[in-house]
Amino acid sequence: MPNSESKMKQVWNRIKEWLVVIGPGLIVMLADTDAGCLITAAQSGNQFGYAMVLPQIALIPVLFMVQEITVRLGIITKKGHGELIREYFGKKWAYVSAITLLISVIGAMITEFIGIAGVGELFGISRWVTIPATTVFLIGIALIGSYHRVERIGIAFGIFELMFIIGIFMVHPDMGQMVTEMVHMPFHDKSYVFMIAANVGAVIMPWMIFYQQSAVIDKKLKPKMIKKARTDTLVGTFITQGIMIGFVVLFAATTFTKGSVELNTVGDLVHELELFIGPNASKAILGSSLFGGAIVAAIVVALAGTWDMTEVLNWRHSLNEKLNKQNYGFYSMYAAVLIIPAIMVLFMENMVDIAVSIEVMNALMVPIVLGFLLLLEARALPEKYRMHGTYKWTVIISSLTVMAFGLYMLGPSLNLW
Repeated sequence: MPNSESKMKQVWNRIKEWLVVIGPGLIVMLADTDAGCLITAAQSGNQFGYAMVLPQIALIPVLFMVQEITVRLGIITKKGHGELIREYFGKKWAYVSAITLLISVIGAMITEFIGIAGVGELFGISRWVTIPATTVFLIGIALIGSYHRVERIGIAFGIFELMFIIGIFMVHPDMGQMVTEMVHMPFHDKSYVFMIAANVGAVIMPWMIFYQQSAVIDKKLKPKMIKKARTDTLVGTFITQGIMIGFVVLFAATTFTKGSVELNTVGDLVHELELFIGPNASKAILGSSLFGGAIVAAIVVALAGTWDMTEVLNWRHSLNEKLNKQNYGFYSMYAAVLIIPAIMVLFMENMVDIAVSIEVMNALMVPIVLGFLLLLEARALPEKYRMHGTYKWTVIISSLTVMAFGLYMLGPSLNLW
C-alpha cells in the first residue's frame, strides 16, 4: 500500500506540473485557427481543391520553430517581445514593431468580428446585436484580473473548432484522390500563389509571437519548464494545422468537386456545404467552428496588441492585476483594440474577400516580425538557451524562406508583377 500511494502521488505531481505549464502554446495555436484563417482555408479548398493541403503540411515545422523561440525568450528574460526590442534596438525600432503589430491586430480583430457577425446572421441575429454583445463580453473577461482564468475561458471556446471533424466524416473525402491531387500545385497560376500567401499569413501571424512570449511571463513559468512548454506548443501546432487542413479538405471534397463557386459571406460557406450535409448540420458545424475560433482568437489578439503597446510605452501590463489607477492604461488599450475593429465591421460587406486579403497583409509583415525574432534569439538569450547546430540552421533557413515569400508577395499586392 505505501508503494502504491507513493506511485499515485508521483503521478499526481507530474499531472500538476503539466497543468501549470500547459496553456500558452495551446491557446495561441487555437487562436491561430481564427475565423479569418478558417474562412481562408475554406476558400482555398473551394478554389484549388486538395492542391492547398501540402503547403499547410509544410508550414507545421515552421510554425512550431517560430513559436518555441518565444517560449525561451519569455521564460529566460522575463520580458515581453516589445520590451526586448526596445531594450536591444531602441525606441524607434520598438515603435516600428508596435505599428506592425497594431496593423496585424486590427486586421485580425476585423476577421474575428466578421466571423462572429456571420455566425449570428446564420441564425437570424443582426450583427448590430452580436458584435456589441461580444465586445462587452470580451472586455468583461479581461476585467477578471487573472491570466489563468482568461486562458481557461479561451481554451473552452477554442474546443468548439473541432466540430469540423463531424463534417469530414459526413462528406467522406476520397483519400486516394487527395493523395494524388495534393502534389499537383499550380504555381504558374497567380491566384494560387496569392492564396498560398494568404495561408502563410493565416498560419504565421505577428500577434502570436507577442502573445505567447507575454503569456509565459504572466503564467510565471520557470527555466526548468521550457521542455514542457515546448511540448505544449508542439501539440498546439499539430492541432491548429490539423484544423486548417480539415477545412481545406472539407471544401475540396464538396464545393470544389462541383466547380468552384464564389464565396463572399459566411452564409455562402454554409449554403454551399449544406448541399452535401444538410442545412442544420452545415449551420451547426460551421457556426460552432467559426464562433469558437473567433472568440478564442479575439481574446489572444486583443491581449497581444495590448501587451506590446503597453510594453513599448513602458506602462504596467499584467493581466493578473484588477483594474486600478496604475494599470488603467492597459485596460483602456485592451478595450480600444476591441471597440475600433468592432465598429468597422458593422459597416463592411463582401467579408470573405476582406478576410483573405487581411491574411495576405499578414504575410507581407512576416519579414519584419521574424527578423526581430531571430535577432533577439541570438542577442537576448544566454548561450545555454540559444539554438545550436542543425536545428539552428533549420530554423534560420525556414524563417528566411518564409520571409522571402512575404517579400515576394509585395509584387502581386502592388501590381508590380
